[in-house]
Amino acid sequence: MAERKLLVLFGSQTGTAQDTAERIGREAKRRHLQCTVEALDSYDVANLINELLVVFVCATTGQGDPPDNMKLFWRFLFRKNLPSGALCRLDYAVLGLGDSSYPKFNFIAKKLHKRVLQLGGNPLLPVALGDDQHDLGPDAVIDPWLVALWDKILVLYPLPPGLEIISPDVRLPPKYTLHYVAEDSPQPRGVLLQPTAPGAAPSEFCPFAAPVVSNQRLTAQSHFQDVRLIDFAGWDGVAGDVVMVQPQNCPEDVQQFCQLLCLDPDRHFLLKPTEPALPALLPQPCSIRHLVTHYLDISCVPRRSFFQLLSCFSTSELEREKLQEFSSAQGQEELYSYCNRPRRTTLEVMWDFPHTTCAIPPEYLLDLIPRIRPRAFSIASSMLAHPDRIQILMAVVQYKTWLSKPRRGLCSTWLASLNPEQGDVRVPLWVKKGGLKFPPDPDIPVIMIGPGTGVAPFRAAIQERVAQGWRGNCLFFGCRQKSKDFYCQAEWEELVAKGFLTLFTAFSRDQEEKVYVQHRILENRRLVWELLSSRNAHVYLAGNAKQMPVAVAEALQSVLQLEGGLSPSEAEEYLAALERSQRFQSETWS
Repeated sequence: MAERKLLVLFGSQTGTAQDTAERIGREAKRRHLQCTVEALDSYDVANLINELLVVFVCATTGQGDPPDNMKLFWRFLFRKNLPSGALCRLDYAVLGLGDSSYPKFNFIAKKLHKRVLQLGGNPLLPVALGDDQHDLGPDAVIDPWLVALWDKILVLYPLPPGLEIISPDVRLPPKYTLHYVAEDSPQPRGVLLQPTAPGAAPSEFCPFAAPVVSNQRLTAQSHFQDVRLIDFAGWDGVAGDVVMVQPQNCPEDVQQFCQLLCLDPDRHFLLKPTEPALPALLPQPCSIRHLVTHYLDISCVPRRSFFQLLSCFSTSELEREKLQEFSSAQGQEELYSYCNRPRRTTLEVMWDFPHTTCAIPPEYLLDLIPRIRPRAFSIASSMLAHPDRIQILMAVVQYKTWLSKPRRGLCSTWLASLNPEQGDVRVPLWVKKGGLKFPPDPDIPVIMIGPGTGVAPFRAAIQERVAQGWRGNCLFFGCRQKSKDFYCQAEWEELVAKGFLTLFTAFSRDQEEKVYVQHRILENRRLVWELLSSRNAHVYLAGNAKQMPVAVAEALQSVLQLEGGLSPSEAEEYLAALERSQRFQSETWS
């Protein structure tokens, strides 16, 4: 009988695809399958030709891009020299997670499904397209698709004789066992910020402890949005690079969490994996305080899987019934109203289920609560203008829901609170390559479209180009009001005066009719067309991924039609050709 092995590979940007992949892993264990769940870029893709059964779970990010942790896999899979029958032994299924309000809905999942089919793979099911916009979220598609998937898999790999599917009421063993260290044993000083090894580039598992040099508010005090320019003492990087910041929970939340679970924050423990791969960033031994401060994401909005596992620990019948309802397919609408709509955090949910919370065995904390994910920021400065410095432009996330307490972004709130004037303040971070690549030729002009904090990578590019004496820099910047959120105004105006920058601004609320960057592009269409057609200009776009990229693309197509005399279909193809040749690049975020 064939070995009952399943590989679940995920590409995840925000954690949803990883959470879904781990759910499939748990369901596989209940069916007595030997299952490995792994990020696509952690997996040795050369082994794919030997696999017999794989489920791919992948998100689509930005404008139809693969998540960061599957980019290497993606490049390998689309190599032209891969033989067409390379995956002929493989039975596979693809589950996509996306948002149908974006133009390239689930683009990565569709393309992956098609490519594996081209390489000879045998699809068990049609590709599943989970949609955030559905009233019940992606689970509306995932739930029935998984039922069909297990039916197919159990036909190929029937349950061994005498074994039955383990009931959902039975708790699976934890990923780790937790062993408290005796109080009197000597404790190492476990800290997150280990010094980077000499010669080693800082990375996710070995970040650089960057000193905060300054933390300046750029918006007027009367403006609703607090936007910061934060300056770190850093190291080499080029325009277009991205800095990854590892945030931490605030001490008040850590204290509350420990009180709720009756945990001593200063107690130390050792973690022993029941499966391979101990999580990085946890010193051994580790204190409870360190675990909760630096690892457990207690401020995230919990997912359905959280309620499912939490219900297993409940000692209160009333609480257990409610948790079971929230984790059932029928209870998803109510869960959405309770959790997602008001953006209720994991810690707040635990307050609402106190009897269950204090019964959580500590070793299940790493199964129950995801790790704090690093946040990405475009670098907003050039080493040529600010040697050994990294600057970021950051909007502090704060908004109201019907809950009495305002919702706050974990990373932006923490960073905004740091005051370098009160002593040595350090932040764990590392730099990685971003999606934007600027031309190395000084004669090629660049058109940069960056409303709001989308201007960050263009500030870096402009500083880099100006430091080398390069002109031909054209910036379209948009914000609400000139007097309140015109970031870096003095800097831009000085460069305009010196002839290094052509600047077009759109202040949407400074007049009755709202004006955005796309309107300024149309108003200056003759210049845009001349730069594109005669001077081989490169176009860059950065900012919010919701409506702006589509509006800008439509404005550029109108320029091509009105000034270049192209038909609508020719204008669309012209823009697509610019994208293919890297002359039109975008970096957007939701």
